[in-house]
Amino acid sequence: MTLAENVGLPLDLHTDLGRDEIVQIVHFKLSLVGLGGFEDFYPSEISGGMRKRAGLARAIALDPEVLFFDEPSAGLDPVSAKNLDDLIIEINQSLGATVIIVTHELPSIFTIANNAVFLDTTTRTVGGNGDPKQMLETSDNPDVIRFLTRGEVNAKSNAKDVTP
Repeated sequence: MTLAENVGLPLDLHTDLGRDEIVQIVHFKLSLVGLGGFEDFYPSEISGGMRKRAGLARAIALDPEVLFFDEPSAGLDPVSAKNLDDLIIEINQSLGATVIIVTHELPSIFTIANNAVFLDTTTRTVGGNGDPKQMLETSDNPDVIRFLTRGEVNAKSNAKDVTP
């Protein structure tokens, strides 16, 4: 399927909108993610970063209240990953959707998150939650500090000297 067909599929399946309305929405959603003019391209014809943005356009086709991302920047170079982070923030602000992201990418965590939950795989409990920048300064959990500093800081007292 082309990008337009991909983005239009949820609208075809879950709305009573006519063809012209769907075409307008598809064009708008692709433009919103920086892919205006790529409607007739196939996923195999675009870059990995563009594919991620096309997937985002499809995910927002129905204006959901919640967007869930699982490692959204996986496989992207650092510049493309930052651009995707910025796009996620922009979509969050313009659509007002709640964004939930599962990621291990610290730059994304510090850029996007205003609330992060750290899961402790040993105890299978929440190791900490809150604003990640704040947690870096105030957490008493050495595992959270270790995660937020890529293992470079072993004590909370040293965390104040780390710039993410």
